[in-house]
Amino acid sequence: MARWLALFGGLCLLALAHSAAVPTVDTMVVAKSDDTIATTPTSVADITTEESSPPIKLTEMEVISEVSLRYAHTTVVARVRNPAKRAQEAHFRVLLPETAFISGFVMTLDGKSYKAYVKEKEEAKQIYQDAVSQGIGAAHISAKARDSNHFTVAVNVEASSNAIFNLTYEELLVRRNGVYNHAINLHPGALVPKLTVTVHIKESEKLIELRVPEIRTGNEIDATKDDAQNSRATIVRSHDDREATITFTPDLQEQERLIQLYTEKSKESAAASHSSSSWYSAEPETTTPEGVLGQFVVQYDVARPKDGEVLVNDGYFVHFFAPTNLEALNKLVVFVLDTSGSMMDRKIIQLREAMQTILGELNAGDYFSIVEFNSAVTVHDLKEADGEPPKRHYSYFDYDKNVTLVPPSPATPENIAKAKLIVSWLQASGGTNIGRALDVAVELINKGVDWKASESAVVPAAKENSDSPQAAASSDVTTAASTEVAVEKTEDKKTAKSLEPIIIFLTDGDPTVGETDPKRIITRVQEKNYGENKATIFSLAFGEDADRKFLRKVSLRNGGFMRHIYEAADAALQLRDFYRQISSPLLAHLKFTYPSGQVKSDSLTKHEFRTYYAGSEVVVAGRVEDSATEITPQLAAFCGVRDGYGRKRYEVIPRVPVEKKKSGYLPLERLWSYLTIKQLLDKHDAGEDAPHKDDEKSEHEKKALELALKYSFVTPLTSLVVVKPNATNAVNAESVDKAAGIGPVSGGPLSITSNLLARPMASHNSFGHFGLSGPAPAAAFGAAYISPGFIRLPAPTTTFAPIVTPKSVLVDYNLLNYPWAEALIIPQNDTLLLSTDKDTVALKLATLSEVPKESSGDAECASAVDGGAGVCVYLTRCDSAKHITAQVYSTTYCAVSQGYAGVCCKREKVDIVH
Repeated sequence: MARWLALFGGLCLLALAHSAAVPTVDTMVVAKSDDTIATTPTSVADITTEESSPPIKLTEMEVISEVSLRYAHTTVVARVRNPAKRAQEAHFRVLLPETAFISGFVMTLDGKSYKAYVKEKEEAKQIYQDAVSQGIGAAHISAKARDSNHFTVAVNVEASSNAIFNLTYEELLVRRNGVYNHAINLHPGALVPKLTVTVHIKESEKLIELRVPEIRTGNEIDATKDDAQNSRATIVRSHDDREATITFTPDLQEQERLIQLYTEKSKESAAASHSSSSWYSAEPETTTPEGVLGQFVVQYDVARPKDGEVLVNDGYFVHFFAPTNLEALNKLVVFVLDTSGSMMDRKIIQLREAMQTILGELNAGDYFSIVEFNSAVTVHDLKEADGEPPKRHYSYFDYDKNVTLVPPSPATPENIAKAKLIVSWLQASGGTNIGRALDVAVELINKGVDWKASESAVVPAAKENSDSPQAAASSDVTTAASTEVAVEKTEDKKTAKSLEPIIIFLTDGDPTVGETDPKRIITRVQEKNYGENKATIFSLAFGEDADRKFLRKVSLRNGGFMRHIYEAADAALQLRDFYRQISSPLLAHLKFTYPSGQVKSDSLTKHEFRTYYAGSEVVVAGRVEDSATEITPQLAAFCGVRDGYGRKRYEVIPRVPVEKKKSGYLPLERLWSYLTIKQLLDKHDAGEDAPHKDDEKSEHEKKALELALKYSFVTPLTSLVVVKPNATNAVNAESVDKAAGIGPVSGGPLSITSNLLARPMASHNSFGHFGLSGPAPAAAFGAAYISPGFIRLPAPTTTFAPIVTPKSVLVDYNLLNYPWAEALIIPQNDTLLLSTDKDTVALKLATLSEVPKESSGDAECASAVDGGAGVCVYLTRCDSAKHITAQVYSTTYCAVSQGYAGVCCKREKVDIVH
């Protein structure tokens, strides 16, 4: 069940008043909406397929990623050519990283650029409706899930002409297992004559780890230093190891090898994913998408000061904190494992396999419990390992049975061996009693470790599905009271407080027995899981049928996160990889305090954290007070001790001066806005909003929307509407849920995204896709053909167009070697329009062969493209500016000779002759 696909798209807002609200023939408007709008169906008469034509060709694909202080700004440019004597349809598809926000999209068709604008959802809906009423071709996206990351647009490319697609997105890289992982998604859909990937990393501290593993195909867990490295990637370090440029340019032969390798791995994974004997499985067979190279991944880490790193620039600060050399905190882990009927065959085998490794990685001093649930809930007693494997006879109606509580066990070698044996006996059968399982898990956490259970120590079944809140409350009282009578408590409070409580909850479906209302389950868990000993709950959604929205909310409300475990050959590896990320808590109850008068308190991102885990990183950002001369944050937490149980207080108080000098390469303002929007949306998704009317936005939504519009980020609060000039029809693009059961329509290749393509979309792994197709059959323009988040712009009424010689707008300004500039050029008045974080700047472009220069000589500037100081020169004089991005230019631009577009360039890179 693919319930998560949607469309993200957008571009930095162009500051032209006349184009802000009304669609014109020169404007494309892109925003996002999860509302359905009735549209005018495409006329079959608009489409002609009489004549076979040479297909559209992808001639070049370039991916440029600028990473500054872990903040990545990635630009994807695809160039296509239609060699036919008739218009043909070209598809541009990208499957973005789940954490990314699109910040720009431009299409250039036959030399004319159409820019995309971020709009609030309701405003974009009105623009769309106005376009339809005026007879302008349009497409509206009906999307559902927030974690969707498909971007797809299909347009008609005129005969003998070119099209250029330019998409930019931004993300804050997350540190896992000691490194930052930056994945560049390569799915061109065909062999590309010229394919280039460039990643430029610029950090304030030295790069102590930098590696480029082989292109990833089947195994989607993070690569390690022991894995094979990409021999075709070149790495050039510079600036005292604080910068590095990684380049990957696979030729056609290498692309063929990667495509073949991906195809083979995909078939192996698909074969392992679906068992023919699984009575519950209704997954359709998927077709391996064509032209997939895989993921180009860069992993790196930086040296870090002992007390963390605080950077200040232009009124904003960011605080990075990732301490090492600390003793790990002991933990109390409750594994809550789904063994319902839907876990049969491959899933239960993979769960058993993963738990063998996970149990073996428990640390001395840890405690653990294993809670198994199907229709019934069982807390396993390690004494079971001394007997024979149990003969289980599950009944769908076992949900009302009492649960016998068993104290957690210390992680000794003997106990771990017994637990492994018990786990190896797990069998799948029955329903899915999620509510009861979580209730029991929290009960175990609340009791701690040092208590003894008599033979009658049970938790009676709660009265599930009660419509009365009083009845639910009564059930809680009954359970608690019964447990109190049955349990002889000998809790050592000092021991209990020294353990970090964690619940790892795995399921592959929805609640089907007992309490089946997700809202009530979440409320019940939150009412019991609170206080200083509140457990962090991590939810693992196994396969496509789990309710990820529900599981995400459970985790967000309880300090954890949800991870999607894909049902494939490497599922056991995915489970083990997840556990290793949380296996070593180093600090508990972290609190960052920033003195008043130094930082604007209402601007702070999240600054209190339940736990810090080894190999990760804590990031806090905010705005600096204008009068501040220094920042002296205080960090307080608790860490482990070397001599057994217990913990001690941990404090750090760094002192950082606030310099008024602006540094161009520090993207602190955008990093702050990105992080703030993400956290506001998380609070909204977790249901932490204050009461408000259903038809009104919450305070969290209002703040997130304001920032998204200001910084041109596409979020769930903005809408996506595409208005294409010179077309006469409109098409509604539906989510995959509404087109359930409708497969791809034969015709143009790669015209729909397969389930297999979507499979690698883990929270840190996802593929991009640039597909091309020739003329599509008439049926392809129906709503049933639309893939998730798919835009199709209708064909013009005149199918055949005169042959023209395409000319890029860059030619007129001698900027052919500066492709990133194409999206910024306004040819009507020979200007380059640049959107910065503060305003929009118009710079003049030279159309004559003579290059603008200052009569007094090149002026010095502080922030050159390659770092350090440089001189301000016209764009075409700077060799280093050829392969930057618009984002980099916004921090390094300058004005030459009365307002011409200049750039700060290293002297040795000026006026180079090739």
